[in-house]
Amino acid sequence: MKVAIVTDSNSGITQKQGKEAGIYVVPMPFMMDGEMYYEDISLSQQEFYEKLENGADISTSQPSPGDLMDLWNELLKEYEAIVHIPMSSGLSSSCQTAIMLAEDYEGKVFVVNNQRISVTQRQSVLDAKEMADQGISPQVIKEKLEETKMDSTIYITLDTLEYLKKGGRITPAAALLGSFLRIKPVLTIQGEKLDAFAKARTMKQAKAMMIAAIKKDMDERFNDPEGRVTHMAVVHSDSMEAAQEFKRELMELFPETGEIYVDHLSLSVSCHIGPGALAVTCTKKINL
Repeated sequence: MKVAIVTDSNSGITQKQGKEAGIYVVPMPFMMDGEMYYEDISLSQQEFYEKLENGADISTSQPSPGDLMDLWNELLKEYEAIVHIPMSSGLSSSCQTAIMLAEDYEGKVFVVNNQRISVTQRQSVLDAKEMADQGISPQVIKEKLEETKMDSTIYITLDTLEYLKKGGRITPAAALLGSFLRIKPVLTIQGEKLDAFAKARTMKQAKAMMIAAIKKDMDERFNDPEGRVTHMAVVHSDSMEAAQEFKRELMELFPETGEIYVDHLSLSVSCHIGPGALAVTCTKKINL
């Protein structure tokens, strides 16, 4: 069976990367100062951060049902089925919308709800493509990705509390106090949503906390203390130099994990946490 793999730009997969890999990427829409932009189509990473730092009023949205159905309809002229992998249902309503729309496609569109975002979502997409290339059915691909949905972990430290305040996730007073005390909050994504994890006073301390948390997860959750069967990645919001430095530190600590992938955080996350954020993620490899 010929199966198309579709995702959205929250995965971090660019339009160019998608074309090279045979993956279809739906651009996420952003409303910025009253104007609609589409990630990696009419909005680049650089433009996004420039607008963010200039105080633009930014809100995220989801792909329109019409755009999504147009893509599916076009793909089904060439493919027998579609596996669609959107961002976590806990972070966007786009997953639920896709599930609802798929009901009209008579079992030809399989929407995966496996609570992933950014590079963990990207890994799910790459795994799906590999399974599809091996001739595995779309139903089995969906089941495999959903069965292993909690086999990933993300820890993020923020450079500023300003954007959490803007989004109403903390009060202005808490943001002011945190900035005064130079607090670097460490957040975590474990499936459904972005949660508080710890507080640090310096980036060095925050990185140490994230490393300790990753070690614990790899040991206790993934049963892989050396990282032999785990994909590790470093992601950032407009902070490539710091991300490359963090990668070098992690490669010394986990030499058995192989190459550590480095990428930007998806813009849907970045608009809530601001520039200068740094994250580490682990995703257990799927037995195909």
